[in-house]
Amino acid sequence: MSNDSQHLRLDAASLESATRRAVEALARGEVVALPTESLYVLCARADRAGLQRLAQVAGKPRRPAVLLGAPSELSNWTVAGAMVRRVITKYWPGPLELRVPAAQRSAGELAQDGTIALRCPADAIPTSVARAAGVPVAVLDAARTTDELRALPGLALVLDNGPTRIGEPPVTLELAPGRFRVENEGLIDAASLRRTVGLEIAFVCTGNTCRSPMAEGIARARLSERLGVPANGLASFGFGVRSMGVFASPGEPASPHAVTVLRDSGIDISAHRAQPTVPETIASLDRVYALTRSHLEALRATLPPGKDRHCELLDPQGRDIADPIGGPRSAYESTAAQIRRAIEVRLESWA
Repeated sequence: MSNDSQHLRLDAASLESATRRAVEALARGEVVALPTESLYVLCARADRAGLQRLAQVAGKPRRPAVLLGAPSELSNWTVAGAMVRRVITKYWPGPLELRVPAAQRSAGELAQDGTIALRCPADAIPTSVARAAGVPVAVLDAARTTDELRALPGLALVLDNGPTRIGEPPVTLELAPGRFRVENEGLIDAASLRRTVGLEIAFVCTGNTCRSPMAEGIARARLSERLGVPANGLASFGFGVRSMGVFASPGEPASPHAVTVLRDSGIDISAHRAQPTVPETIASLDRVYALTRSHLEALRATLPPGKDRHCELLDPQGRDIADPIGGPRSAYESTAAQIRRAIEVRLESWA
């Protein structure tokens, strides 16, 4: 290779020594090229000098990502909420770059617009180098084959493992308040990512006119605040929220007190119409929250054995949510407060 780059062809016998040489080159502040399943990447220390050198070798301004040695290292760079945890459980290690809110204490110059890009490839070579480096490593996508790296001046070392298996850039998912964006869609499509990020949630009471519509409205409002989108924008993050009743009369409106109590806190459920539980629908959801034990038992009775694990009481303490039907406005206010407290606890596991 030109520019005095060292080109090491990898095999089982040379892998350990090649990894060690890559770590030594990074320690000297040099730029090295490593194979991943998607593309070869350029790597450098993730400090100011290393990032400048990486940009010089790459030849054009692009956003680097942090190379992680294992998915568990994610917590060094961001506060990983439930959505991010669902994504990395399914797609890491693999060809997915995540852009998530940065933990400012560690992100430094790697943060852009409050987010940091993180990569955990499936190929063992880059993750081994990242674990052995002892310092954060920044990466940029470079090429499908080592032949395409020949024109890059200043590249110190190439670990050549032949043509990359996929030969396409990794999919990039930006997941931050108000932002769900997918780039390089192909290997993983945006619809699949949304299904992984979000949840289909339902609340179940008796007639679907008091408690469960209030739970639906409160949950929509709190999720929208947390995601940084309007209540009608939850689907952009893959969330669906609904309510049903085990003895609901289809088409019944929400009770007047339920509507007015929530309206006073800025939540509009006036368009709600009751719908009954349907076993096939219940089975297809991610989380189903019953308002009382009797509702939970009714749900479980309609599902095949072992298919009810996603059904539970809304109150994490196992308490029934009081039924305000026929009572004064104050009864609805008390029930709404119970529901709010339960949803506030549940919210951490949703988003």
